[in-house]
Order: sequence, then C-alpha cells, then structure tokens
Amino acid sequence: MSGHSKWSTIKRKKAANDSKRSQMFTKLIREIQVAAKVGGPNIDANPRLRLAVNVAKKHSVPRDRIEAAIHKSSSTDAENFVEKIYEGYGPGGVAIMVECTTDNTNRTVANMRNYFNKHGGSLGSNGSVSYMFSRKAIFGFPKPAMDEDELALELIDAGAEDIETDEENYVTVTAPFENFGSVNSALERLKIEPEETNISYIPQTTVTLDWETAQKVLRLVEAIEDDDDTQKVFHNLELTEEIMAHL
Repeated sequence: MSGHSKWSTIKRKKAANDSKRSQMFTKLIREIQVAAKVGGPNIDANPRLRLAVNVAKKHSVPRDRIEAAIHKSSSTDAENFVEKIYEGYGPGGVAIMVECTTDNTNRTVANMRNYFNKHGGSLGSNGSVSYMFSRKAIFGFPKPAMDEDELALELIDAGAEDIETDEENYVTVTAPFENFGSVNSALERLKIEPEETNISYIPQTTVTLDWETAQKVLRLVEAIEDDDDTQKVFHNLELTEEIMAHL
C-alpha cells in the first residue's frame, strides 16, 4: 500500500495548488449527477451520492451547485452520462485503468486512444489489466488525538484491512470495497471526518522503472487526468525513492 499512499500525498499537494478549479468542479458535479441518477436523490439512502457530495464540499463546490446537480439528475433535460472504464498499458508495461463519465463514448474512447498512443502506450480491451487490481475503499485524514492502537482496533473491527501513517502524520485506511459503509460509520462514531474518501483500484503488484521511463508514464497519466471526461486514473507504477526525489 505504500505506493498508493505516496501517490495520494502527491495528488493532495497538487490539488491544494491546482488552478483548474472549474475543471475540478465539472468533474465533481458530473459525479453527483450520475450518483443521484443511479441511486436516487436521497443522500441518506444513497451512499455513493453521499460520498460524492462530501467530496464536492471538501473541494469548496458551492452548495447551490450541488443541490442543482442533484435536482437536474431527475429532470427530463439531464445529460445522458454513462460510466466507462478504459484499460491499457503505458511505457515500461505499466498497467493503467481510467474511470470516465461521458455523454459521448466515441469522443472519449478516441481521446483515450490518442493519449496512450501519443505517450508510448496502448489502449487495451476490457479486462486486459483490471485483473491486476483490487477494488478498495480508501479513507485519509490527519492523525487524530487518540491512542493509535485504539484507533486501529476500532477500524479493524469495522472491516479495515490496512492502516498507514506517513511521516506527515497523515493516516490512510484501506478496506475491501464492500466494507465502505461499516468503516465510514466507525469513523463517524469516532468523530473523525476524513479529508479523503474514495473507491480506488489498488494494484496487486507494481512495476519498477527508471526515472526516464517513469517520467513518460507520469506524463501519460497527467494527460489522461486533464481530460474533462476522466474521473480517476489508477496505475501500478512503483513510486521509488528515485522517482519521489524527482517529484
């Protein structure tokens, strides 16, 4: 899990300084619309919508835009968004999975193929790399003022399988996807409000590359992330000390 924690730290710091707020808002609003359309507009009865709204609030999306997105999901003029997962390989054989929400799959798949080809990778078929990943629930928060062992026991009892604290005292909790609700409830009981809550695809094994090749992979990941249809990107590149030093 160390690779995921490093990548999360980098992305947290990047997000804190990211000037592309409008693009971020677009992605968050789109996720709210899809979550409300799939599971209904009741936040209490729709865990995915509750997660989407919480993430949007943490990124300072205005309340009126959140409410408008939920309302629009059930209106007759709502965009017909669909969810797609694209899989492929980057330079050095790194496996990459991309979660997208799109209203035009032809446009999105063409864009994804272009990104992979331009950056020395190749877009694959469904299932070509997903077997290398496990779907997990991830929670991140600053280390709370409570006994570390007590915290670990509470979360393990709730279904967590891994708890990591980095050098900046930031805690990352990982649980099987199906235990998302129970771990989230345990954090609420402990009065811990996560700064990061999401569902991720965690690689079962990682690929180690030199900095020159890794840089090509990271450029590909960044290009994919900048696409408006992209929600999340996952990869199995090992973030070695050499790569971290450059980053």
